[in-house]
Amino acid sequence: MEPEIFVDILSDALFLVIKLVSAIVVPGLLVGLVVAVFQAATSINEQTLSFLPRLLITISALIVGGHWFTQELMDYFIRLVMSIPEIAG
Repeated sequence: MEPEIFVDILSDALFLVIKLVSAIVVPGLLVGLVVAVFQAATSINEQTLSFLPRLLITISALIVGGHWFTQELMDYFIRLVMSIPEIAG
């Protein structure tokens, strides 16, 4: 049981979390930027104009990427379970 194995597991888990979260957050950030530029150009200061498109894009990113998210999590879990003999022995 070498400490490098646990560091590798932790780094893989953190990279997976960053990858999955960024796939959800980045589209919302881009839409928020576009809406903010539109609001600044037209002087419209409506809060729902900023919130609703980001909400819809985030939900659609979850719907479109849901299969990929699940597959990535399952692949990581399978790799983790398959590495148990290496860690224990």
